[in-house]
Amino acid sequence: MRFKFYWLLKTLVFVSWICLFNIASSGLNLIWSIPEPRPQTSTEKPAIELDYRSLKPGEVIKVSVPQGEHLRQVELRFEKQKYRLYFDQTTQTWLGFVGLDFQLPPGQYSLEAIMVDIQGNVSKVQIPLLVQIKKFPTKKLWVEPRYVTPPPEVTERIRRESALLRSIFSLETPSWFGEGKFILPTQGKINFNFGERRIYNNQPRSSHSGIDIAAVTGTPVLASNSGRIVLASELYFAGKTVIIDHGLGLYTFYAHLSQIKVKRDDKVVKGEVIGLVGATGRVTGPHLHWSVRLKGSRVDPLSLLALSD
Repeated sequence: MRFKFYWLLKTLVFVSWICLFNIASSGLNLIWSIPEPRPQTSTEKPAIELDYRSLKPGEVIKVSVPQGEHLRQVELRFEKQKYRLYFDQTTQTWLGFVGLDFQLPPGQYSLEAIMVDIQGNVSKVQIPLLVQIKKFPTKKLWVEPRYVTPPPEVTERIRRESALLRSIFSLETPSWFGEGKFILPTQGKINFNFGERRIYNNQPRSSHSGIDIAAVTGTPVLASNSGRIVLASELYFAGKTVIIDHGLGLYTFYAHLSQIKVKRDDKVVKGEVIGLVGATGRVTGPHLHWSVRLKGSRVDPLSLLALSD
């Protein structure tokens, strides 16, 4: 009887050890089989600041995300267009710009901000934008006939130059070269004619995508902000022209110059002389044509001047 009881007790002990080993093994397997956490949509919404002159066609919106050191990426989406934001190490702020093209129909729109923090958590914010109506005037102008109906021998040149401009404005430098506020590029009489519908020699043509500043030939033209020269050449319609890439898809365009003082790939600082006012190309007199392209959108350069630092 004692012998049977001994073997029964020994068997129970052996089975118990097997069970404990299996439990421990299972526990180890459970620990190592826990999947890595996946990025989740964060419930915390970082602060987003908008700066603009007005919400109308042809305006620029400056977007800032302050105290953004905990974020590794910020992107904006508006009307099927993506806008990158640049992180300024000095201010610890994400910075970007959105353009409301001057032909954007008025109405209710949504600006989406997508932010990813350093842990991979995603935050999405929908910002409603009510774009108001804006009416642009019509103006009749008289210029040399060759700038209204170009002769056949310049057709190929005009096509090449148009393709070149489209290519330039389609590119986006991910960095921001600008320094503080934009400045007026020259001194003179400002014509507030952005978006004006033009009729040249009684023939309707495209709308005016910039502003004109009337000035004496030879008046210095300054870089409205720091950036890189991406074009310094003479174009058929725009005459002697300079284009500056400020980064983040924002370009400034300076046309009808009498002289060009920079060359392609030069780095310029805000206020540096890039050319002199002139009357080259399709003009009625000496002036500077100043315009802005932002990710392809045609916006009023004066709206840049209204933005804060």
